[in-house]
Amino acid sequence: MKAIGYLNSLPITDTESLLDIELPQPIATGHDLLVKIKAIAVNPVDYKIRQNMASENGEYKVIGWDAVGEVIATGDEVSKFQAGDIVYYAGALGRQGSNAEYQLVDERIVGHKPKSLSDSEAAALPLTTITAYELLFDHLALAQQDPESKEKSGDVLLVVGAAGGVGSILVQLAKQLTGATIIATASRESSQAWVTKLGADHVVDHTKPLQTQIDALDVGQVTHVASLNCTEDYFDTYTELLAPFGKIALIDDPKTMNIHKIKPKSLSLHWEFMFARSMFEAKDMDKQGQLLNRVAELVDLGHIQTTAGKHLGKINAGNLRQAHEELESGRSIGKIVLEGF
Repeated sequence: MKAIGYLNSLPITDTESLLDIELPQPIATGHDLLVKIKAIAVNPVDYKIRQNMASENGEYKVIGWDAVGEVIATGDEVSKFQAGDIVYYAGALGRQGSNAEYQLVDERIVGHKPKSLSDSEAAALPLTTITAYELLFDHLALAQQDPESKEKSGDVLLVVGAAGGVGSILVQLAKQLTGATIIATASRESSQAWVTKLGADHVVDHTKPLQTQIDALDVGQVTHVASLNCTEDYFDTYTELLAPFGKIALIDDPKTMNIHKIKPKSLSLHWEFMFARSMFEAKDMDKQGQLLNRVAELVDLGHIQTTAGKHLGKINAGNLRQAHEELESGRSIGKIVLEGF
């Protein structure tokens, strides 16, 4: 099968940082589905792994954690899917990734693709959807409500980095499934327009002091923070902004944080890592498949839209290098997708 892989951790400008290769097609056993890949999306985790984790034993490393594809075969313990199903998922860290024609994935972390989206539009969703859903409801513990309800809860949610991949779906989920007032951060006109379109009630510029801007909105004190990037830079600000017993949830990797600052207000700090369930085969591992099916329903009902921002064409090494380079720049809006081999 065709695949894109690498041997050494190299700068993305090096032509050997990602290479077109051939590998044997895997075989499904146990809970695994064998999926023929139709479309993929690229995430920051892709370039972080590429930069920091070389291949082992001289074998090519194949990464990628967002995919849409067709189930071709199933393992003997599979009960939720059958050959011919079109699925979407984010995969697992310790296995061959989606930058290949065929991939094995555990059925418990797989959902049925939204019927109303194209393959590439749906590929933009899984990893960021799981991350955002777990952050909002497992960590920040925001109360869920019916999308038709317009009742405000009194919660005030600050989303820092709202125009990126996770932010783009998190703002929508918060808007559709909670009664929170959503304050999104974005500095460029294009990103401000994007997060407003997705459902942010207010937009503030993260390059300027946040406290003054949020006070001017007159929406009350922030109760929840979704910190999607630059947590190290904003952590002290969060502790000042938040109401007592407020919650902070982050997804990035700050080098330092003075967590003693959360004690006076009895704040809580949560770290979201969507691979935790698959990595440790948690007892509730199938919650990821369930939430992907739930979001597929919301998409097909018109409540959630794709977060695909740019389509870079076929799945090959050259286009993937371009995707990595754009993500490393930190200025992409929405998700970058590729489709077909």
